[in-house]
Amino acid sequence: MHQLAHSTLAYIRKHALIRPGDRVGVAVSGGADSVGLLRILLELKPELGIVLFVVHFNHNLRGAESAGDEQFVGQLAGDHRLGCICEDLDVKTHAAERKLSLEAAARELRYELFERLLTSGDLTKIATAHTLDDQAETVLLKLARGAGTRGLAGIYPKISIQHSALSSQEKCIVRPLLATRRTDIEKYLREVNQSWREDSSNRDLRHTRNRVRHGILPRLEAHVNPAVREALADAAEIARAEEEYWANELERLLPQVWNEKHCSLDCRGLLRQPLAVQRRLVRAAAERAGLVLELRHIGELLSLEPGSQASLPGNWKAKRKSGQLEFCRPSQDPTEYEYNLPVPGRVPVPQAGIVLETMVAGSNSGQRGYNPEHLLDAKTAQRGLVARNWRAGERFWPAHTRQPRKIKDLLQDRQITGEDKKHWPVVASGDEVVWLRGFGVRRDFVAKDGTGVLIREIPMQ
Repeated sequence: MHQLAHSTLAYIRKHALIRPGDRVGVAVSGGADSVGLLRILLELKPELGIVLFVVHFNHNLRGAESAGDEQFVGQLAGDHRLGCICEDLDVKTHAAERKLSLEAAARELRYELFERLLTSGDLTKIATAHTLDDQAETVLLKLARGAGTRGLAGIYPKISIQHSALSSQEKCIVRPLLATRRTDIEKYLREVNQSWREDSSNRDLRHTRNRVRHGILPRLEAHVNPAVREALADAAEIARAEEEYWANELERLLPQVWNEKHCSLDCRGLLRQPLAVQRRLVRAAAERAGLVLELRHIGELLSLEPGSQASLPGNWKAKRKSGQLEFCRPSQDPTEYEYNLPVPGRVPVPQAGIVLETMVAGSNSGQRGYNPEHLLDAKTAQRGLVARNWRAGERFWPAHTRQPRKIKDLLQDRQITGEDKKHWPVVASGDEVVWLRGFGVRRDFVAKDGTGVLIREIPMQ
């Protein structure tokens, strides 16, 4: 047995990637890595007790070169009497429809096919030829783009797709060469007299990964650490172990603070935890709700004051109220809108045909020509303001009136109806409406000392 096959066998057993009886589809592009994986698994086939198939994707991106790859892989499968599953993928159309890069579209289509092959029962494992070099490139890219330990975990040795209780076979995508250098694979292929195809797009420096592969990592090896690829792969292995530990911890801790029914976190329980645990609990809770957060969003949520709210990706909101941090799904009502209103600053409200402007005003501000009763209390403004449409059931307390009234009734009195009524703008701080178009600042939020925030509307041009 070749030394490379021996080390690959050890890696497969260490991570329980392949079991006797597995029907393994080897994803073969025709390049050195995937051809090397196929040849190594052919050598290990009697030891592992598996059935091998070849899986090839024609991305139809390089014309005759792509057709040549398909012919080469088909011939390779035939030479070794292996079944070959070949799929034509319309990557360009998929990229245009999904607004993806060609690289991302090709990957998405490949993994959709992997899942179909695994769930259909044709195969129990798909083996891909990701190497230690791929791992190093991935970790470096994740680090440069901003990632925590989850991102730094990089490429996993195994991704489970499905578990069949009837066959007791775990259906996975596996990466047997993840601890193997690309140079060692090419050396192995030369020793067994096996040719491979070169993909011209792998030298195209318009692709970020290629710039990392051919420019950045070689410079790091030359000037920083000759074993930088191994160091990055080791960091990924450490990060994966960290993530596995935290996954178990979160399963234990999250139910103590997460209310599934109300989509909210108990702030008291949350803030008793160390900062690292707080961050992970917020991220895990958001994912339970269906939302992926970056570190900056998590930091913003942890610093929310009672009664305030934060805007999150995908038009989600988070509100801090009554000791709870509540995640609010995007509204499905097309009449609803909401914009952050800076102080000082402006925000267009196209639904109402106006621009809302805020400025600090008072005896020392230099502002003139306003009614002091139209100044919003500065402390309220500091908690954050949003411009949005009014909502059913909300009340407002106009100046010089005895008590708050429903906004619906106030608008009805002024004969504001139809679409105008639906889109009528308010300014809110947390759950409180503090300004209503045409009515000014709510009576109990007017600045008491003559200095505050002036909110005024300007016609949209």
